[in-house]
Amino acid sequence: MMNFTKMNGAGNDFVITDNRITKTNFTPKTIAKLCDRNRGIGADGFMSVESPENDGDYRMRYYNADGNEAEMCGNGARCFARFVFNNVNRDNVSMKIETIAGIITAEIKEDLVEIQLSEPFDLRLNETIALNNSNENVHSINTGVPHAVVFSERVHEINLKEIGFHIRNHPLFEPDGTNVNYVQIDDDNLLTIRTYERGVEDETLACGTGMVASALIHHQLNEIEPPVKVNVQGGDTLMVSWKYDDGQYSNVTLTGPALSVFKGEINV
Repeated sequence: MMNFTKMNGAGNDFVITDNRITKTNFTPKTIAKLCDRNRGIGADGFMSVESPENDGDYRMRYYNADGNEAEMCGNGARCFARFVFNNVNRDNVSMKIETIAGIITAEIKEDLVEIQLSEPFDLRLNETIALNNSNENVHSINTGVPHAVVFSERVHEINLKEIGFHIRNHPLFEPDGTNVNYVQIDDDNLLTIRTYERGVEDETLACGTGMVASALIHHQLNEIEPPVKVNVQGGDTLMVSWKYDDGQYSNVTLTGPALSVFKGEINV
C-alpha cells in the first residue's frame, strides 16, 4: 500500500508520496495508472519525496501523467514544498529542493508558496511555424523545462488541443518536444495564459514554468518591469518576478497557492 496526498497548485493537480523510507521503484506504467482520471487517483503529475543527493534538503522526482520522468514542474515544486511543510517538518518554512533541472528554493508564505527557479536558458525569439493556412510567431525559453510562447488577442477562442499538439511536436523542438503557451496581454503587468502540457498531452488548468516562460518572453519583447501577474484557466492569479542584469536572468520567482486536497492509500 502507498500512502499519498492529492495536492492542488492553481488548478494543476498532483499525487505525492514520501518515498524516503520505502524507496519504491515506480514504473511508468504504475505512475500512468495512478494519474489516470478514470482508473486511478487522477492527476497532471506524480511526485515522490526522496532523500537528497547533493546540497538540498529534499529531492523531488517528478513524473508527467504519461509516466515519464521530467526535469521539474513549477506548480509541482510549490505543492512539494507545501507537502513537506505540512507532513514532514513544520519548521521547514524555507527549503532547498533538488531536481533534475537544478536546485529550487521554496518558501512558505502563509497560504502561498514562493519558489525560486534555476536560471532560464535557450531563449529564442520570433521563429515561424506554419499552422494550416497561417503562420505563428513563436518564442521559446527553458525555465526548467522547454516552453514555446505565442501571444494572441483571442486566447480563449483557439483550439489549444489541436494547435498545441502541432507546436509541441514541431521539428523546431525535436527530439523531446515542448510545452506550449498561448498568452494574452491584458495590461503591461497582467497576462492571461492557456497551456498545453507535454506529457499530459492536453490543456491543463495551470502551468508554473509556463507562466514564468510567458512573463520572461513578455519582458524580452516589451521591456516591462517585474512583477507580472498571470491569470490561469484554474481561476487563480500568480505572481512572477525576476532580476535582469547584463542579459542574464536571476532570482526568478513564482508565487501562488498550493493546497492539500485529500489523503489516502492505494495499492501499487
